[in-house]
Amino acid sequence: MANPTLKTWFETARPKTLPLAVAIILTGSALAQWRGQFHLGITLLCLLTATLLQIVSNFANDYGDHQKGSDTTERIGPLRGIQQGNLTATQLRHGLIAVILASFISGASLIALAYESVNDLIVFAGLGLLAIVAAITYTVGKKAYGYLGLGDVSVFLFFGLLAVCGTYYLQAHSLSADIFLPASACGFLSTAVLNINNLRDIEQDKKAGKNTLIVRIGAENGRKYHCVLLASAVICYAIFAIQHKPLLLAIIALIALLLAKHARFVYINKDPMALRPMLGKMSMLALFSTLLFSLGLLILP
Repeated sequence: MANPTLKTWFETARPKTLPLAVAIILTGSALAQWRGQFHLGITLLCLLTATLLQIVSNFANDYGDHQKGSDTTERIGPLRGIQQGNLTATQLRHGLIAVILASFISGASLIALAYESVNDLIVFAGLGLLAIVAAITYTVGKKAYGYLGLGDVSVFLFFGLLAVCGTYYLQAHSLSADIFLPASACGFLSTAVLNINNLRDIEQDKKAGKNTLIVRIGAENGRKYHCVLLASAVICYAIFAIQHKPLLLAIIALIALLLAKHARFVYINKDPMALRPMLGKMSMLALFSTLLFSLGLLILP
């Protein structure tokens, strides 16, 4: 029986993935502040709930991949705690259940604080449960959708549209079409993080029968797809800026330059090993881009 340390649990939570989830919630709150509807308590509970849901996803990912034999010593990315024998599948399952309960309590508290109508209560309770189920079934279960090439769609929805629009709506209690532009940008950037992971692990995923989108379309198309994701994020930000805050275009130009440099590297370098450091860099680029946009939205006239 393994005796997992606090460090093991911390590493299993994949702390490098958590700041992006936080930044996306901050984008929704920045949009609410821009419209004069910011609520600190709701923002804090959104941050806590999003962080816990990301940890649920990470724990479930490790557990599901282990059960299916997808994570082996051949993987290019860093070995996970369960691979190293630092915790058992049973311990990870118990940890997953604990975080699911914590996310449920946090989400319920958020809805209790923010809802203004029965419709709000029903819709957000349903979305919260759906988010928990989606986080678990990405790799867990006989028909895990991450093994069917649907992970990109899920990330775009939950770490883009629903995260940003949901955070905004819970504070403003209205939702206009223009909010979907920065929400989509966040979704494209989050999907790009997943895409780097899938490009890096394409050969191992093929052997394990994990048919990610990249396995289905091939590495060459996957690199082109990565460029499209990043370009789409910039376009969404730019359209929003043109509509509401033209001075924000200067910040978006900086974001575009940083993303273009990254896209060029990914497109040119065809060796999966070269992409190993790119996962962390893409996460930081997505984080930096969302924070820059949010800051510019609040401070520029």
